[in-house]
Amino acid sequence: MLDARLRPLIDPPLNAMGRGIARAGITANGVTLLGLLLGLAAGAAIAHQAYGWGLGLLLANRLLDGLDGAVARASKMTDFGGYLDILADFVFYVAVPVGFGLAAAENQLPALVLVASFTLTGVSFLAFATIAGQRGEETSAHGKKSFFYSTGLAEGAETIIAFILMCLMPQHFAAIAYVYSGLCVLTVVQRSLLARASFYG
Repeated sequence: MLDARLRPLIDPPLNAMGRGIARAGITANGVTLLGLLLGLAAGAAIAHQAYGWGLGLLLANRLLDGLDGAVARASKMTDFGGYLDILADFVFYVAVPVGFGLAAAENQLPALVLVASFTLTGVSFLAFATIAGQRGEETSAHGKKSFFYSTGLAEGAETIIAFILMCLMPQHFAAIAYVYSGLCVLTVVQRSLLARASFYG
């Protein structure tokens, strides 16, 4: 919901940093892999109830997630890079709630529900992208991407906000997780209705 609105604000500085990183000889895939490691580290820190470290690591992960695309645009975009990027994203989306689930027994059910909701949004997102790609459809609302990005209520920016709130208020993890899971389910419904309108017939 917020991603497309934020792109005009965050793309210029990210692209400038990406050009500098590319000139230094660092590849976009290298940035993606480093971000993946930081995402796993964020989950591990949260599992040990080091929520401040978890917050810092997850913010660093999101910065690198934005930078890898900027580096790719400044050098060479590849289909494998797009695959690696989305894979690293979902590793991160799983690592954080799993971390909270391991941090406290009472977090296990809401963490499971949150991971399940991420699975549903991920499937709906990738299925939509696959069919849209087969039909030759394109969108630039989320910047230049390796595949079609469909919009929804729960996108990257909203997920980051939810994760930040969880780290700042870990005692309220369950409530935040259930509310955001509901938002994810609404996104699946929204995307399914859009798919029917776009692909039916």
